[in-house]
Amino acid sequence: MEEPTAYSAHLAVLMTSHDRRARTLSALRALAEQRGLPAGTTLGVHLVDTGSTDGTPQAVRRRFPAVEVMAVGPEVPRNQALRIASRNSRSGGGGGGPIGPPDGPSHAWTHQLWLDDGVELAPDALATLLETADAVGPDAVVVGAVRDPDGNTVHSGRRGRSLTLVEPGEHRPEPCDTYDGRLVLLSRGVYDLVGDPDKVFRHRMADYDHGRRVRRTGVPAFVAPGHLGVCAEGPDRPGSREPGIGAREALRRLVSARELPPRQWWVYCLRHTWPWAPLLMVSPCARTAVRAALGRWRG
Repeated sequence: MEEPTAYSAHLAVLMTSHDRRARTLSALRALAEQRGLPAGTTLGVHLVDTGSTDGTPQAVRRRFPAVEVMAVGPEVPRNQALRIASRNSRSGGGGGGPIGPPDGPSHAWTHQLWLDDGVELAPDALATLLETADAVGPDAVVVGAVRDPDGNTVHSGRRGRSLTLVEPGEHRPEPCDTYDGRLVLLSRGVYDLVGDPDKVFRHRMADYDHGRRVRRTGVPAFVAPGHLGVCAEGPDRPGSREPGIGAREALRRLVSARELPPRQWWVYCLRHTWPWAPLLMVSPCARTAVRAALGRWRG
């Protein structure tokens, strides 16, 4: 087999899935149709399915036999599934791409790409991410902004303590403090420095924590120019904000595993908001209780 050149990029694409067969297949198809990639670029896709009952793993194996698919139980949270995909990428070299031979490249990856299975990439998304990485330097994280079908940015980098969504620039990268984990490119050097999302977090809070830890080490993070993908689903509306529910029910939902479980939220606040951690720990509860009470009163 021909040896790769020193400048080739070998991407380990990390994906998770659960009962979204059509969208997972669409995401993989868009990945396979990427254009404008530098010569010698290879992809190795590592998909961890968390107990799908709609035949997602079987469909992926049938349509994309080169993709490495691991099925785990439905109790495995998204963050842990991503960690498993990362482990698989490290133990299996480059892995198999969405097209090409099932064995895939035998050389180790130079980058990890987090790709949410609900994101359908623009045709030049990977080329833009790699071009941006080349422009801002190898020791940086590059985030791809994702829009909804109406053109609104729904996932991107984030700024500040309030996690304000960063709008992508038209021609130049935009700095960010952390990121949503839907479309993120990490170089091998950054991975070796920061590692995987922390296992203490079960879901999306892990993305924000990872970005904060990246920035704490001095590694910059940027949002690549333009929207690089489309996601039919925007951010989930928190159940604690459902109109008409009482304060007790709103607080129960707020501290559930789907929103701000207390232990995980405290770890995040302690790591990234000290000395304001105690205040920020309780402020969502206070805001939620007041919002629910006012909603009931007005309704």
